[in-house]
Amino acid sequence: MSNKNTFYLPDLGEGLPDATIVEWSVKVGDTIRLDETLVSMETAKAVVELPSPVSGKILKLAGEAGDVVNTGAMLVEFEVDASLPQRAAGQDTGHGHGPPAPGKGVGSEDPGSDDKVVASDDGGAISADGEAPAEGAPRADSGTVVGAMQSSDAVRSEQASTAGGVKAMPAVRAMARKLKVDLSRVAATGTDGVVTMADVKKAAADGSATMGAAPARQSPAAAPAPAAHAAAAPAAARSTLSQAGKPMRTQPPGVAASGQPEQLKGVRRNMARVMAAAHAQVVPTTLVDDADLHGWIGKQDITARLIRAICNACKEVPALNAWFDGDKLVRTLHPHVDIGIAVDTDDGLFVPALRNADVLDGNGIRSAIKRLRAQVEDRSIPASELSGYTISLSNFGMFAGRYATPVVVPPTVAIVGAGKLSHDVVAVIGGIEVHRRMPISLTFDHRAATGGEAARFLKALLDDLALPN
Repeated sequence: MSNKNTFYLPDLGEGLPDATIVEWSVKVGDTIRLDETLVSMETAKAVVELPSPVSGKILKLAGEAGDVVNTGAMLVEFEVDASLPQRAAGQDTGHGHGPPAPGKGVGSEDPGSDDKVVASDDGGAISADGEAPAEGAPRADSGTVVGAMQSSDAVRSEQASTAGGVKAMPAVRAMARKLKVDLSRVAATGTDGVVTMADVKKAAADGSATMGAAPARQSPAAAPAPAAHAAAAPAAARSTLSQAGKPMRTQPPGVAASGQPEQLKGVRRNMARVMAAAHAQVVPTTLVDDADLHGWIGKQDITARLIRAICNACKEVPALNAWFDGDKLVRTLHPHVDIGIAVDTDDGLFVPALRNADVLDGNGIRSAIKRLRAQVEDRSIPASELSGYTISLSNFGMFAGRYATPVVVPPTVAIVGAGKLSHDVVAVIGGIEVHRRMPISLTFDHRAATGGEAARFLKALLDDLALPN
C-alpha cells in the first residue's frame, strides 16, 4: 500500500471557487507534523492558515506565493511517516466534503469571546492513492475546521505563526507582501514579539524595511549587474526620433510599451465575479435628484443622516428593502434594515453590513461604521459581516462625482449613491438663493420594484434629509 497522500484545497467558505497562496510554512523535502501550520491562503474574505492533515515529508507543493489554486485541486503531496503521530481511524478530521455546518463557515464569528474567526468550513480530502473522493461520499465528522480537533464543537481560530523567525498573523503577512515590506526587518511591538499590522504600515511609510532593498555595502553577488546593463544598452540606444528629427513610433500601435498583465486575486478577483454576475442578472434602473440641506441646523454627521434617511424611506416603501430571487421569482420584504456600506480599499471593494441600522442613533451609527472600517482595513472582519444586508449605500461623493449608476448586487433590490456636496443657485419665491445640496442616485432592480415605488422611496429619502436635524 502506497504511503503517498494528497491534500486537496478545501472549500474555504460559501462556495468560493479558489484561493491565493500567501505564504508556505514548508518547502519540498521538509518534514511536517500533524496539525502544524502548512500554508496561509487568502480568499475573498479572509487570510487563513491551513494545518497539515498528516505527519510526513513534503513531496510536492501546488505553487508559489501569489499563485491561485482552485478549490478541490491538489495543494500538497505527502509521504506519510508512520513513525510520527497520525490521526487515528475514526477521529474527527474535519476533512469531509459535505456542506458546512450552519453558522460555522470560514470567517464566521468564533463561538468564543475573542472576536477571532473560524479558519475553514471543510478540510481537504486525503486518500491513499492520491485520488479525490467520490462526489457525494458520506462524511463521518463535523467538518467545521481544517485539521484535527478533539471535539467536534471546537474551532481553529486565526493565530500568529512563526515563519522565517518572524511571528505574525496571516493577514499581517499578506499586508507585508502587498506593501513590499520585509517582515524580518520590521520592529515588532506586539505581545511576545508578534509583528502587528501597525508595525508593517509604519515600516512601509518610513521605508525602513523595504523588501529587496540593497544593503549598505555592495555584495559580491551584484557583480553580474554590468552585464545586465550592457544587455539592455542596445534597446536603450534606439532613438525615438527620425533622421529629420521628428518623433516616430518604435513599436506597432497595438503593442503596449509598458505594464505587465496582473492576475486578479483575493478580494478584487471576487469583486470581478460579483459585478459580472450582477450585470448579467439584474434589470437596473436609476433615478437621480438632489437633497436640499439648506435647512440643517449646525454641523451634522452626513453619513448618519444618510443612514437615517434610508431607514425612514425603507419604512415608507418596504419594496426596496428586500431580496429578490430571479430564478424562483420570489420577493422577500424585510422588517429590519441592514445597510451594506461600500468601503473602497487598495485590495478591492468590501461591503460590510451595518446591522439593525433602523434602531441605532447617530452615535451608534458612527461607532458601528468606524468599527467596520477598521476591521476591513486590517482584514479581521468576519465573513458573516460581509453578507446578508438588505439595501446598500455608496457614499462615493466623499471623493468626487455628482451622480452615478451604482450596481445592485443580488439578492438585494436597491442601492443608494450619495454624490459630492455642492452649493447651487436655487429659485425660490421672490428671487434666488444659494443652497447646499447633495446629489442622490437610486438604482433599483426593475424586476422586483416598480418605478412608482422607487420614486416614492427617493422622495421619502429626500424629505428626511431636508429636515433641520
